[in-house]
Amino acid sequence: MLNGKNILITGGTGSFGKHATKMILERYTPNKLIIFSRDELKQYEMSQMFPVAEHQCMRYFIGDVRDEERLFEAFEGVDYIIHAAALKQVPACEYNPFEAIKTNIHGAKNVVSMAIRRNVKRVIALSTDKAANPINLYGATKLCSDKLFIAANDSMANGFDNRFSVVRYGNVLGSRGSVLPFFLKQRESGTLTVTDGDMTRFWIPLTAAVELVFKSFETMQGGEIYVPKIASCTMEDFARAVGPECDLKIVGARAGEKIHELMIPEDEAPRTLEFDNFFVIQPNMNWWNSEKIHEENGGKHCNKGFSYSSDNNELWLDAEMTKKFINDFLEQEGLLEY
Repeated sequence: MLNGKNILITGGTGSFGKHATKMILERYTPNKLIIFSRDELKQYEMSQMFPVAEHQCMRYFIGDVRDEERLFEAFEGVDYIIHAAALKQVPACEYNPFEAIKTNIHGAKNVVSMAIRRNVKRVIALSTDKAANPINLYGATKLCSDKLFIAANDSMANGFDNRFSVVRYGNVLGSRGSVLPFFLKQRESGTLTVTDGDMTRFWIPLTAAVELVFKSFETMQGGEIYVPKIASCTMEDFARAVGPECDLKIVGARAGEKIHELMIPEDEAPRTLEFDNFFVIQPNMNWWNSEKIHEENGGKHCNKGFSYSSDNNELWLDAEMTKKFINDFLEQEGLLEY
């Protein structure tokens, strides 16, 4: 699928971008793999991990998704885009709302506009469970971003051959800024701080997150939101799995935090198709005409009243299963068991 293609990853120096780069280089032979991000230090560090001398397809572009002109330059000849650039920390977005809007909404608009102008064939935007019925600014900006990417498929009705879809998933296990490395560091003190023990969260390993993007590129018709079937657990079980010998200190939910996360609201169930390993939320747009294609590929309509939340998830992890889940991830990433 990606062999011989020009691929660009916005926010490519982040946890997802680095892992996606690793998997693309292992599985495919792209013509170019362009890493687009604004941090020159991270660009340098990533160029040491994937040097151009060993991987001649690699390109490193410094730029910001807020900058349309730079995106127009970077998108020249690009076939596939993975849009991973975003401000993601809930408290940071609450405290810096204008910056979150500039990156997550205006940046998304710029990616869409420049992708259409450069005739990029396929674009996948990464989203979050926090975009479903959002209560914090991060989730609200990602909901706006999702709407922009879905609506962009209207360009096909105007004769353009561009397709845009969204991948929505929960917390990425072990990603930069996530709770796993935070707990592993805190464990040295003997106390783990938990916002709310009853809080539940979805968890997905980086490899599974990248796999879903690959699957989406293969099957997307343009306008879908792909939602993986992934595990969830309580934050108390997650903390006890990381530090069974540690004390837990409940500090209360932070501004903008939900007790349970939602991936598919009940209102979206009538438009949702279920597959073995993921769901597809179909767009509520008059140009959408690809439902039959997904049904022929095994998609089944969800029942009325269905919702997919971290507290009603069938893939449930208790404390012991959570520890195995985390250890399997650390082993897969080449790290020692804890």
